[in-house]
Amino acid sequence: MKRSLSTLDITYAAMFVALMAIGANIVSWMPFLQVGGVPLSMQPFFCVLAGILLGSRLGAISMIVYLLVGIAGAPVFAQFSSGFATIVGPTGGFLLSYVVTAFVAGLIIEKKAQPNLGTFMIASFVGIILIYVIGTNYMFVILNYVLEISTPYVAAWATMTLFAVKDVVFTILCAMLASRLFYVVNKTSKASHTHKAA
Repeated sequence: MKRSLSTLDITYAAMFVALMAIGANIVSWMPFLQVGGVPLSMQPFFCVLAGILLGSRLGAISMIVYLLVGIAGAPVFAQFSSGFATIVGPTGGFLLSYVVTAFVAGLIIEKKAQPNLGTFMIASFVGIILIYVIGTNYMFVILNYVLEISTPYVAAWATMTLFAVKDVVFTILCAMLASRLFYVVNKTSKASHTHKAA
């Protein structure tokens, strides 16, 4: 039986919803955070971190809430966009991939009784690969079969090259940070549920 969400769980989830919104538009506040004109979006970083720290269930829930907030009209997507049109647009696959990514990254950690840095690295890289596979294939389909913009499959992947370089760096940083925060977050969360049960 799945345990109910505590106030602390909800707070953590809300924090990651906010971090995803900030990560989508961080270059708007800090224009220097770009390389070769490529904005250093922090969304993949925060998405994977959410799954690792919050677990598969709560991590996925936080990403679902983030999507719902954006679909409802809050400007939390990239370039302060919002609405369902963004989800069905070329970059919508990346947004949808965040739910799957957070769930899978969290699941990998949960399978290990005492996850170490290697486990966090695996979870982080599996997460970033999922984002690229789901997002890029979705973009290819939308461009070619919905918008009818002829785009070779190789070209769709080629456009992601510059983003991939920065995401690999952020993925390594994510694993290192997660390995330091994981046990603190889980200890606090367990204490919260123990107190609630009492």
